[in-house]
Amino acid sequence: MSDRPVLVRAQGLGFAYPDHEVLRGLAFALPAGLSFVRGGDGRGKTTLLSLLAGALQPTAGTLQRPAGAVFHAPMSDAALDGVVARAWLQQCRDRYPDWQEAPVAELVDAFSLPPHLDKTFHMLSTGSRRKVGLVAAMACGAPLTLLDTPFSGLDAPSRRALAGMLERAADDGTRAWVLADYEVPDELVAVPFACVVDLGD
Repeated sequence: MSDRPVLVRAQGLGFAYPDHEVLRGLAFALPAGLSFVRGGDGRGKTTLLSLLAGALQPTAGTLQRPAGAVFHAPMSDAALDGVVARAWLQQCRDRYPDWQEAPVAELVDAFSLPPHLDKTFHMLSTGSRRKVGLVAAMACGAPLTLLDTPFSGLDAPSRRALAGMLERAADDGTRAWVLADYEVPDELVAVPFACVVDLGD
């Protein structure tokens, strides 16, 4: 993996809200492939993903990110509630110039999504909302793809399908994938991570 391009670099990275500090002094380099951000409750996993996405700006240090589009779609966002899942996927097609259609058909089937694509997001379970987001994550072709606790709320067949998707991501020599979770999911214990950022317990 040493010959893979580094797509993200952080040095002395920190972030603080007005009333408390969340992250301090982080230094890491994320190459192409699958990286893992580990941390307990309140340790800043979601904040770090928001920094990587550009939704938040660091309050300390430096963060270099790829120039292309970043995929980061918190599927619990209430703004999605009135949006039809199929229409949202079309919006993603239009937003990401390197969108790949093949993974859409594969994952829609693997995640048992066909009966749900013409429903609005507020009609979907937490797991189904997450599945729609994961379809877009796989297909978007973004140089940096961010996944926050992606296994949460998924049934066993969908967890297996997601694990297969992430095993392929680990072999990706052009895209950087960042998965944040409390611990490495059981399905990924044998997967080689390009980088691990440990935020502590």
